[in-house]
Amino acid sequence: MDFYQGEILFIDKQKTWTSFDVVNKLRNLIRRKYDKKVKIGHAGTLDPLATGLLILCTGTKTKSIEQFMGLDKEYVAKIAFGATTPSYDLETEFDATYPTEHLSEKLVKEALKTFKGKQKQRPPLYSAKKIKGEKAYDIARRGDKAEIKEVEVEFKEIELLESNLPDYITIRLLVSKGTYIRSFAHDLGEKLNTGAYLIELRRTKIGDFKVEEALDVNAFENLLKTL
Repeated sequence: MDFYQGEILFIDKQKTWTSFDVVNKLRNLIRRKYDKKVKIGHAGTLDPLATGLLILCTGTKTKSIEQFMGLDKEYVAKIAFGATTPSYDLETEFDATYPTEHLSEKLVKEALKTFKGKQKQRPPLYSAKKIKGEKAYDIARRGDKAEIKEVEVEFKEIELLESNLPDYITIRLLVSKGTYIRSFAHDLGEKLNTGAYLIELRRTKIGDFKVEEALDVNAFENLLKTL
């Protein structure tokens, strides 16, 4: 393996790290190993509070980034009910609470079915989407109002893994590129006439690549030492 010349890396991102944190850490590790600057980039970001598979490309393999970004993604998500947050997850404080007594597994399953297939989705304002050249989360953190355009996404598979109502559910989703699971959680709450927000998210697959095949940052650092 020659991480300086070009390799494809499968990393299991830990919670609270940004995707750039991972890129920066691995760039520094590889730079120290070869005593040279190295080109490195990731093929699709993960939110800081999410964990799971992140594909990075180094050297000449950075030309492959686009082909990975277009692949379907699989996630396991835990969604809580009864409140909303501006970021649609736990990055921000609750801004409203809602009743949950009416929730049932049957009602949730019926709502989940309505998401199957292609549909329009509005990305969260707390995201890296750009509005007139500025990142949306910068606008949101200033407290300014703005609206992101809807995009077409596709939900290919939705499976209810665990039901602990009225508190939360755990689901598995297979979705097209550009799908925001935080927006899905928010929209699910609206369909169920309650509030909802994402409390856990793990990306388990990108195309046919599985998180079980990935290394965490510490394991990658130890691998470098053996080369």
